[in-house]
Amino acid sequence: MTEHLTIGERVAWYRRRRGLSQEVLAGLVGHTADWLSKAENNRIGLDRLSVITSLAKALDVSLGDLLAEPTLMEWSSDSGNRTVSALREALMDYRQLTPSLGSQSDDEPPSLRDLRAHVKEAHDAYQASRYGFATRRLPLVLADALAASRAYSGREREEAHALLALAYQGAAMVLGKVGEPELAWIAADRGLAAAQHSDRSAVTGSLVRSVTHCLLANGRFAAAIQLVNDAAAVMQPELAGADAEYLSVYGTLFLAGAMAAARADDRATAQTFLREADESAIRLGVDANHMWTAFGPTNVAIHCVATARELGDIQIAADLGPRIDTRDMPVERQVRHSLEVARALSAWNRTDEALSILLDAEQAAPEQVRHHYLSRELVIGWIRGTKGRPSQPVADLAHRLHIISGG
Repeated sequence: MTEHLTIGERVAWYRRRRGLSQEVLAGLVGHTADWLSKAENNRIGLDRLSVITSLAKALDVSLGDLLAEPTLMEWSSDSGNRTVSALREALMDYRQLTPSLGSQSDDEPPSLRDLRAHVKEAHDAYQASRYGFATRRLPLVLADALAASRAYSGREREEAHALLALAYQGAAMVLGKVGEPELAWIAADRGLAAAQHSDRSAVTGSLVRSVTHCLLANGRFAAAIQLVNDAAAVMQPELAGADAEYLSVYGTLFLAGAMAAARADDRATAQTFLREADESAIRLGVDANHMWTAFGPTNVAIHCVATARELGDIQIAADLGPRIDTRDMPVERQVRHSLEVARALSAWNRTDEALSILLDAEQAAPEQVRHHYLSRELVIGWIRGTKGRPSQPVADLAHRLHIISGG
């Protein structure tokens, strides 16, 4: 119902539903009624998640309710006509949770070699921003990984659990991108449980990162910071002899923590986490993609821009962001950075540059741009801020994002 409103307009909509005055809601979040009036009427932007999260808490709604990320996945040749619903069924199948209640299968379990290939295929699709394809494949991958984890023994069983954990991680990442934070949480939680049966520290650390991202998506920033600190303390004893995979997972964990700290308006912790990540990146020496982390100096720089923007340092984000060369990064990382740069430039009224960046991002990853709240919020803001009809490129983009109906 509120999909085509700005965040400020959604705040006003839910405030009225709650029967709160502007004075009361503003007081609950430590601002003035004048500030809230301007936010609700789009005279100032609500573009910091720390502030949006405070408003969501005061209104007793989810962060997603105010961001209004679309959850409808478009059907395509990649996705078929069974998308999130099929993945939801796979995650909620009681036979996966309590196999003793399900029928026993005499089928041969999938080979670990095939299972590795299928898990890789799902993760590669995520990094290519092909969410429809990944969503279609993941229910089958999860079923095979569960079967393998029950059929094998010894070291093969540990590897099967590692692959099961990574399959759940793939599901959590995709579900998070398409606006299904609760399902993403279920997948990440189960993945972490599977990882702990794998006897592989890097896999466990990688799943902790997924849980951290789920906490971020649900606005639980303090819990995310604490989880990163706790996980880092567990991982640190193995750092001295760490290989590139372990180092990448460790560094990426701090990048997630830096985003949590920035969204909690905790500048000192954000900077501390970024320094920790940078030390790991320097030690790694190059941009790499071990365990699909896309970790290295460039990803650290990307997060410096993202955290600066979250902390309100718009000029830093606008100046630094366009200078980062992301061409060798996975598509998902390239486009996520492009959205951040477009947001920073738009805040400086450099709308034409921001639009150009957003259009390039859409061409590279239409599914990612369609589902991210930043792209939708930018376009809605441009339409609201235009006297008369919006420019044709903006209107066409709005149609493709389903912000306004086709003519």
